[in-house]
Amino acid sequence: MNAPRVLALRPAPASVRRSWLVLVLCASLATAPTASAQLAAPAASAPEHWVSSWATAQLLLPMNLARPAGAPPAPRPGTVPPPPPIVPPPPIPERFADQTIRMVVRTSLGGPRVRISLSQMLNAEPLEVGAAHLAISKGGSAIDASTGRTLTFNGRTSVVVSPGALVLSDPVDLEVAPLTDVAVSIYVPKATGAPTIHRHAIRTTYVAGGNHASAAAMPAEATTFVSYFWLSSLDVVAPPEAYTIATLGDSITDGYATTVDANRAWPALLAERLRADERTRHVGVVNQGISGNQVLRHGAGVSMLARFDRDILSRPGVRWVVLLGGINDINFRGRFGTSPLTPEELIDGYQQIIDRCRAHGIRIVGATLTPQEGQTTATEQGEATRQAVNAWIRTSGRFDAVVDFDAVIRDPARPARMKPEFDPGDFIHPNDLGNAAMAAAFDLEWFVR
Repeated sequence: MNAPRVLALRPAPASVRRSWLVLVLCASLATAPTASAQLAAPAASAPEHWVSSWATAQLLLPMNLARPAGAPPAPRPGTVPPPPPIVPPPPIPERFADQTIRMVVRTSLGGPRVRISLSQMLNAEPLEVGAAHLAISKGGSAIDASTGRTLTFNGRTSVVVSPGALVLSDPVDLEVAPLTDVAVSIYVPKATGAPTIHRHAIRTTYVAGGNHASAAAMPAEATTFVSYFWLSSLDVVAPPEAYTIATLGDSITDGYATTVDANRAWPALLAERLRADERTRHVGVVNQGISGNQVLRHGAGVSMLARFDRDILSRPGVRWVVLLGGINDINFRGRFGTSPLTPEELIDGYQQIIDRCRAHGIRIVGATLTPQEGQTTATEQGEATRQAVNAWIRTSGRFDAVVDFDAVIRDPARPARMKPEFDPGDFIHPNDLGNAAMAAAFDLEWFVR
C-alpha cells in the first residue's frame, strides 16, 4: 500500500507577510474611533417614561345600535319593573361620515408631552381619520386655542387604522396638569361603519358635520352623546417613579349612576385622593370598566378574562389592578335560564386574573361585591353566591390587598341592600355619594409601598 501523503504548509514569504500586516493595520485605524471621537460621542438619551393618564375600555362585540345599551330587560313575572336607566344614552349612529367627534377626557397624571391612541377593535373595515387635534378644554365643547396641537401619525396628519388594530399618535409637546380636562377631536371624512365605542362614558361628546377638529368650539347644532368613539387612551411622559392603577370592572366601576360631566365615578375620585396626598402624587388611575361586563362570559363586551391583555397589559405604566367584577355573572346566569353560577366558578376566574397579574409583576386589589337586593335580577341564591365570594376575597390571602366595598355600601339594618343614601333608585349602582364612599375605602399606604 502506498503511504499517505502529508501536506506541509510552508510559511509565506516575508514580503507577503509584510503586505498583510500593513492591510490589517490600515483596517484597524479606519474602524477604531480616536480618543477624541470617543469623548465627543453623545451619550444615549434615556428613554421617555410613558404612563397612561386616562384610558377607556371598548366594546369588542357588535351591539344593537338602534336602542340605548344598558336598558333593563323585561322584568320577570311577579316582580316590580325596574326604574329607567340612570343615564339614558341616545342611540348610537350606525356610522359616521364627514363629521367631527370631540371628546373630553380627564387626566389623572400630568406631563410635558402627550399622545393618544385610537382603536378600531370592533369593525372589520379600516377606519380613515382625516384629522386629529388635542387641546385643553374650557368647558363644554370649547377649547383653549393657545394649547391646540395638531396630532400626527408617523409624521402625517391623517391615518388609516386597520381592522382590529390600535394606533398611537406622535407625541406633542404640551404641558398638561393632573386632573385636567383635555378635548380630543377627530374628523372622519368617509363612512366609518359601526363605530368602536365605550358606551357609557358619563362625559358629553359633541358631533358635527364637516371638519371642526381645531375649531375653538363645536357648532351650536352639534349632536351630543355620552359615549367615546375610537378613542382608547391618553398617555403622558412622567417621572420614572410614576405609574398607574387600572380598575377592571363593570358598570359600578364605569360610574353608570353618577352625574354626567362631574367625574364622580369612584376611580376618578380615587385619582383625586392620590393627587391630594404628597406620598402618592406620582400615581394615576385609568378606568377600565364596561357597563354590563362579566368576568367569565361575553356579554356587554368580551369578558374580563378575554380583554385582560388589551385593557391592562397594553396600558403603559400599569403596576396595580383593582378587580371589581362578578355581579353580572351572578345575575345573568340566574336570569337567562342557564345553570346558576357557583362561587367556585367565579373564584376560578379571579384566580386566573390574579395569576396573570403576578406573571407580569402587577399587584392586584380584590374588591368585594356590593349589595343589590331590590333589583329585578337579584335572587336568594345569587345573594348566597355573593356572600360566599366576598368571604373568599376577604380571607383567601390571594390578593395583595382587599378593599371592602360591600362593607361601606351595605345597609347595616339590611345587609343585602344598599344604604338608602347611596341608592339612585335602581338598587345596584351607587350614586355620587356612594362612589365617594368607595373611593374613601382605599388605604393609600398600599400605593406608597
